[in-house]
Amino acid sequence: MSDAPDLRPRPAPKNPIGKSQAAPLEPWRDPNAKPYVQIEKVVKRFGDFTAVDNVSLSIYRGEFFSLLGGSGSGKTTLLRMLAGFETPTEGRIFIDGVDMAGIPPYDRPVNMMFQSYALFPHMTVENNVAFGLRQDGVPKDEIRARVAEMLEMVKLTPFAKRKPHQLSGGQRQRVALARSLVKKPKLLLLDEPLGALDKRLREQTQFELVNIQEKLGVTFVVVTHDQEEAMTMSSRIAVMDHGHIAQVGTPTEIYEYPNSRFTAEFIGSVNMFEGHVVESEADHSLIRSAEAGCDLYVTHAAHLPEGSRCWVAIRPEKVSITKDKPAELVEGRNVTRGVVREIAYLGDVSIYQIDLPSGKRVRATAPNVTRRTELPITWDDEVWLCWRPFAGVVLTD
Repeated sequence: MSDAPDLRPRPAPKNPIGKSQAAPLEPWRDPNAKPYVQIEKVVKRFGDFTAVDNVSLSIYRGEFFSLLGGSGSGKTTLLRMLAGFETPTEGRIFIDGVDMAGIPPYDRPVNMMFQSYALFPHMTVENNVAFGLRQDGVPKDEIRARVAEMLEMVKLTPFAKRKPHQLSGGQRQRVALARSLVKKPKLLLLDEPLGALDKRLREQTQFELVNIQEKLGVTFVVVTHDQEEAMTMSSRIAVMDHGHIAQVGTPTEIYEYPNSRFTAEFIGSVNMFEGHVVESEADHSLIRSAEAGCDLYVTHAAHLPEGSRCWVAIRPEKVSITKDKPAELVEGRNVTRGVVREIAYLGDVSIYQIDLPSGKRVRATAPNVTRRTELPITWDDEVWLCWRPFAGVVLTD
């Protein structure tokens, strides 16, 4: 995964008149906005195992919302309860203000796109897309028009007469998406929609999905274990861990301001230094860390009592690595020394693994802004590491 993800949310539309105006509030920040999907204290147990534990979520109309977590985190179970394939043990689910208790999947304003795509191998692309409309008894002329419109949107019109085995993985994925959207659901649920694609195609398809979702205005809820995928596509992300919601926020909030060590370590790469508070003021905290070999000065930390145990999370791209001692920083604060043990050259960036005298290994990334065949810093070099006061996030658990 890249250490500098494309942080969202997307900007609000520009004012077409050209006059200055206040940007509209994002719905989750608007106290008057009503959630389109409301999940209230939902629990799901399978025997003695609790898959989803007291989850509450609000998802707003038109959002591209991701449920992100590892295996066993409860994200797919939660998605299946939204679809009606599983029934909550406790709690309630509302869609567009309607309690979904007792409403079967086929009567919900929901469609679901499965990871396997589940295309009919004997049908052409257009017949696969039209299948649900035919089942619903939609008139033939309307079916023809809606299928043509959807194939045009997913750029599959030239492939309308082909069968699934004649398509690439990315094309099959778009057929499944078109079939899910042609019935005009209010809510589309996607279970690992890009999991079967290779890396390059997956990256391309992420942006295609976002563009389609924005054109149609359908609310998307996506299950994924891929952090980069969630960061790229989502308006907001719910990070799940063992059936609980660890944090909900925009990709920027989740990445830059994690609320726990779990979230910080799950999203991207991070350096985590343990220490204790020696100074806590309104504008900064000072944490003494034997692991880091220096004091950690953080400007936006929450107030913690002196002596409190804590951790400071610092992203690798915020760590500067140099052979010369940095002159602009305060002596003994946010500056330490170490020895380069590992280097990964990735083209656009280089990743350095540096061992500190304490035995702590630190990760730093540096962009390769000039073309060269040899790196300026190499294995076994002694280097200085430093970071700005705003770079760290103080965490207590």
